[in-house]
Amino acid sequence: MRIVVLDGLTLNPGDNSWQAVESLGEVTVYDRTSKDQILQRSTGAQILLTNKTPLDADCLAQLNSLQMISVLATGYNVVDVEQAKKQGVPVCNVPVYGTHSVAQHVFATLLSFIHRPFEHDRAIRDGKWNECQDFSFCLQPIHELNGKVLGIVGYGRIGAQVAKLADAFGMKIRCHTRSPKPDPGFSDFGFCDLEEVFSESDFISLNCPQTPENTGFVCEKLIDRMKPTAILINASRGGLINESDLANALNQGRIRGAILDVVSVEPIEETNPLFKAKNCLLTPHYAWAAVEARRRLMQTTAENIQAFISRSPINVVNR
Repeated sequence: MRIVVLDGLTLNPGDNSWQAVESLGEVTVYDRTSKDQILQRSTGAQILLTNKTPLDADCLAQLNSLQMISVLATGYNVVDVEQAKKQGVPVCNVPVYGTHSVAQHVFATLLSFIHRPFEHDRAIRDGKWNECQDFSFCLQPIHELNGKVLGIVGYGRIGAQVAKLADAFGMKIRCHTRSPKPDPGFSDFGFCDLEEVFSESDFISLNCPQTPENTGFVCEKLIDRMKPTAILINASRGGLINESDLANALNQGRIRGAILDVVSVEPIEETNPLFKAKNCLLTPHYAWAAVEARRRLMQTTAENIQAFISRSPINVVNR
């Protein structure tokens, strides 16, 4: 099998061996592939691996040797799955790998936003602590998570793990989910409607997939339900938020802040209203990227390929 990896650098920047995949065929790994290189590099491959390099209908129609595509992620919108289906090409993804990484990121960034350790470090080195008349130097009030309300939108694997961590911090949890789920038995947990989540929560974590129905659902009407002290966290998909509405709310001080690992167009453009919004902490869509998560992703990708070779494909999204 000739296997071509179109954009392997994010999965393996040097700490995540391709050995499991290389044992299954003749592998060519490209760190990244520009749009005008996709067809040339993909031609002749039986199996294509892609993370964010797009494989549209026109490109796929010209790949006569192609037998399988495995996406190096959970989301597979970079592939025209219907065109692949017409050609009899299964598209596989990796549905579970970053649960702990993303949930950990939610609290890492939340705690950083509240405690501001890097700002305090810089202030100390600038002499601010020495200039302070008191032994305890603090740039802003710090609040405990214990007893605060965390709203979670989406209660899949990641949402459930976020809830587990929140319970360990002694937080009250209010969750909105599309499909009924059993009560996890946390000390203070409840399922409720979306409006209640936004109006009652001190922090809101978006952990749901993006669909045509919920694109831009976090809009002015919903944001205006939030407490002025509330913080919105999004480590899911940027398109869930109406970015102009959120930027306006931040700049006008109608909510305390936002922590965003994702935006609608990535990398973020300077024209994005959130790029310079007040009290907005931005990270570069890396919540998923813990070494352990990337190694799980690599292993499952190898399992996807092996299952296909054995004629029992798994994790197929376009059956």
